[in-house]
Amino acid sequence: MENNPLKIYWHDRGYLPHFEGGEITQTVSFRLYGSLPKELLLKWKGELANEPELKRNEEFRNRVEDYLDNGPGVRWLADGRIAGMVARALAKFDGERYMLHAWAVMPNHVHALFSPCGGHAISSILQSWKSFTAKEAKKTLGLDGKFWQPEYFDRAIRNERHFFMAREYIENNPVKAGLVAQPQDWPWSSASSPRSAGVPPASR
Repeated sequence: MENNPLKIYWHDRGYLPHFEGGEITQTVSFRLYGSLPKELLLKWKGELANEPELKRNEEFRNRVEDYLDNGPGVRWLADGRIAGMVARALAKFDGERYMLHAWAVMPNHVHALFSPCGGHAISSILQSWKSFTAKEAKKTLGLDGKFWQPEYFDRAIRNERHFFMAREYIENNPVKAGLVAQPQDWPWSSASSPRSAGVPPASR
């Protein structure tokens, strides 16, 4: 799969920086609104302010993901109706707008490993997922207000080793969070699907 250098750029909306890499494979994580206290995020940012940027970003991400795996916040995705709907939304345009390599719908956040294609930007793919699923979830649960946190974490895949590490992390997340004993036991991830045998990363 060839990259289009004209589509490779960084952007942000005042929160986190995001990388648009054309058809470069990326891993993304997005979470429910209210799943992590704002005060805690500010506290972590203050504690890590003097660390080198790379270490700061990595440690911040690790703290967020550890909290989400164990946190007491909202867990709307623990409802099988909502988790199944989100899973179907992730798969909806697989092979058309993106190639979906791995995914996991956790009780309060979602992981996906995919390669954008057909000129679709990562930001537009995320917007499509979040917009549709928020509307459907709020209708099913009788909720008002925000459903997803506006921001998301993304990371470009560097090489084949990084690809397989990212896929393993995503499919192992339910085990790490203590939800199941084996990745394939979690029904809302690529590990429980026959398609999870995996799509090797294309030449990038």
